[in-house]
Amino acid sequence: MDMSNLSTTHQFDVVIVGSGGAGLSLALSLPEHFNIAVLAKSTLTDASTYFAQGGVAAVLDETDSIQQHIDDTMIAGAQLCEIDAVKHTVEGGRPSVDFLLNHGVQFTLDEDEQLHLTREGGHSQRRIIHSADATGKAISTTLVQRAQEKKNIHIFENYIAIDLITTHKLGHKQQPNRAVGLYALDESNEKVHTFLAPFTALACGGAMKAYLYTSNPDIATGDGIAMAYRAGCRVANMEFNQFHPTCLYHPQARSFLITEAMRGEGAYLRLPDGERFMLRFDERAELAPRDIVARAIDYEIKRLGIRHVWLDISHKPAEFVKEHFPTLYARLLELGIDITKDMIPVVPAAHYTCGGVVVDEHSQTDLAGLYAIGETSYTGLHGANRMASNSLLECFVYGMSAAKDIEAKFNHHFDIPTVPEWDASQSTNPDEDVVILQNWDELRQTMWNYVGIVRTTKRLQRALHRIEMLKKEITEYYQDYHVSKNLIELRNLVMVSEMIVRCAMQRKESRGLHYTLDYPELSPELRKTVLTPPNFTVETPLVNEAV
Repeated sequence: MDMSNLSTTHQFDVVIVGSGGAGLSLALSLPEHFNIAVLAKSTLTDASTYFAQGGVAAVLDETDSIQQHIDDTMIAGAQLCEIDAVKHTVEGGRPSVDFLLNHGVQFTLDEDEQLHLTREGGHSQRRIIHSADATGKAISTTLVQRAQEKKNIHIFENYIAIDLITTHKLGHKQQPNRAVGLYALDESNEKVHTFLAPFTALACGGAMKAYLYTSNPDIATGDGIAMAYRAGCRVANMEFNQFHPTCLYHPQARSFLITEAMRGEGAYLRLPDGERFMLRFDERAELAPRDIVARAIDYEIKRLGIRHVWLDISHKPAEFVKEHFPTLYARLLELGIDITKDMIPVVPAAHYTCGGVVVDEHSQTDLAGLYAIGETSYTGLHGANRMASNSLLECFVYGMSAAKDIEAKFNHHFDIPTVPEWDASQSTNPDEDVVILQNWDELRQTMWNYVGIVRTTKRLQRALHRIEMLKKEITEYYQDYHVSKNLIELRNLVMVSEMIVRCAMQRKESRGLHYTLDYPELSPELRKTVLTPPNFTVETPLVNEAV
């Protein structure tokens, strides 16, 4: 007898999709009597948090202040950040650091045994706590370990969320709509499981796999953003995609990031003739915000017809370099680059989704019972450009806020309606997986060429036309065949790509990460772009209107 079907429905108090900094900070902040499920699309550490080299931004030094951190964030975000969200996040800096220290994360200390603070682009002060140049790895492995130790946290690896289950989808239209769980595919046996809970949290990262070149792990396919939108949640500011200026250009390491902290510690960007070119673009040179540095590199690559520029820290003492960047030094040495002597070939790559699912200060979405945290969410913190190391901070601040909100709203007597099992009786096994691969390549190529660092109206129109054709093909395919990981991801990516393009078409200015040759000036009004389901209508309300 096949026993596997007997255990495909699971009931919890809270279901969390994603095992990065956002998902695990929520799981570890909830009371221990809560029964919690954590779904990871791959392994637990396969999350953007793990790959973050920089650190966590927080005001910890007496020469620094909350106000300075707020001001720096507003400037980096081209004034489009929502001030309440910025204050909420920055003020949560110290508690977030305490949360990490209490869970045993080992950060780099200075000679006085105090937390060593480094500086990154956009920051006026040293306020980045780090663990050498592998902060994300230290945070991720520690939090994963703590989650594994908890008896109330149940971990499901290689489970891919498919769609949210809501009361309205179940036919209960006479009552307010509410999330009651989700369907997820167990990749090991390709069975679809039902996860039911009064509270669901999407902490599944961003959508930068929509682009051809990215620093992100393979999981970053916009699943949370697409699922929330399909369930009826608003999404905002999707046109702001951060391209990290310095991704390694090397055939054996396609998505290897060279940390911004290297420029913070004095590395120069150079052209093939040795010119330190950033001084021509911004007085802050290499320490200008990421959008400026990425655009400058993109401009020089196109102007000179070269494939990459160079990052050079060889003028610093060799011991200094090895001490500050041990991980990078070792990895690049494996690839034949000695960073104490050699320059590093670098190119911009898609790195961070600044927009996402609209949430309040508790990470609550438009749908009752549904939360979005981390890169999946739009809190208002990042505006038109994310400032380095603010994103990890956001994960912990909003993860802890969500935990408090869930605890306050928890009702022991919550009655989950009857939910049917996933019905795959009408679908067949796909005969041609090549269709998925072809559509995937086409989508990423389109996004890179037409919706990249520099845009025009014509390029965006072309992109939308191709995305709509792809969406039609993928929808037909999805309806006919058994779900698979590649199909789920492609369905989500094409939806999120459409969001990016539609938001970009609505923004008639160049601001932060959205740079268009047709509207090179800043608009006098600060507006965000908000997509309302189900028809991709984009509204542009004013930001910080009452301030």
